[in-house]
Amino acid sequence: MSPNSVLKSLLAASLSATLLFAANGAAAQNTPGVLRVSAIPDEAPTELQRKFKPLGDYLAKATGLKVEFTPVTDYAASVEGLVNHKLDMVWFGGFTFVQANVRSKGQVVPLVQRAEDQNFQSVFVTTAPGITKLADLRGKTLSFGSESSTSGHLMPRSFMLGAGLNPDTDLKRIAFSGAHDATVAAVAGGKVDAGALNISVWQKLVESGKVDPKTVRVFYTTPGYVDYNWSVHTRMAPALQKKIRDAFLALDASTPQGREILELQRATKFVPASAEHYRAIETAARSAGLLK
Repeated sequence: MSPNSVLKSLLAASLSATLLFAANGAAAQNTPGVLRVSAIPDEAPTELQRKFKPLGDYLAKATGLKVEFTPVTDYAASVEGLVNHKLDMVWFGGFTFVQANVRSKGQVVPLVQRAEDQNFQSVFVTTAPGITKLADLRGKTLSFGSESSTSGHLMPRSFMLGAGLNPDTDLKRIAFSGAHDATVAAVAGGKVDAGALNISVWQKLVESGKVDPKTVRVFYTTPGYVDYNWSVHTRMAPALQKKIRDAFLALDASTPQGREILELQRATKFVPASAEHYRAIETAARSAGLLK
């Protein structure tokens, strides 16, 4: 075989391998028959998996798809995963939804939220007897959750600013624990004087006996605001969006399956969600300098 023929054969083989790799890569990212789901890591990965398992089985039956739950390392990864089509559906907090919606130029939309998310709240907790109101945090140390958390950072920060307290200049130090349960652990362990977190996680920790409310106590509960939702990208087929939305809306606490799923999701029921519901969150984020 001539040198030219050998070169042409090698180039053809290389091109075929490249095309095959690209095709396999595309298939891996968009596997037919699979619904790729994730959630912001506001709790431990094992807890997120435990909470999702019955819901995943339910959605698999409702859609006829294999449902795969993939934990992500941080809040930003959940946003990028949905915006860049590596995920099909994500459980977002209000702020992460706003980030994804803005980042995608309106192509990420919410399907449903829990009824509780229409009037959600955060709590501030402490072990210090001298801290009884937000003003008492001046000169103290405080832990938020993730920087991108709605209930663990954005809204607590917003309410502090509204009370005339700037976390960045009026406190001795602020920290970011990464998750709500980690914030409580930091307060209980004396690493910080106080912490701000999601009221739902706080209630679950108290109910499960993982925290003693006589030792770690709530000293301030915020006014209500709109928070979590399940979001998808608009490129998802409308028929599939409807199947998923209808499945959530059909969950009923009067059935054993519905009761198990709703209890794990800490919901009484799911209701339709709209991007318009999150305009106040976007405004708060821009006002706090957290969204450019």
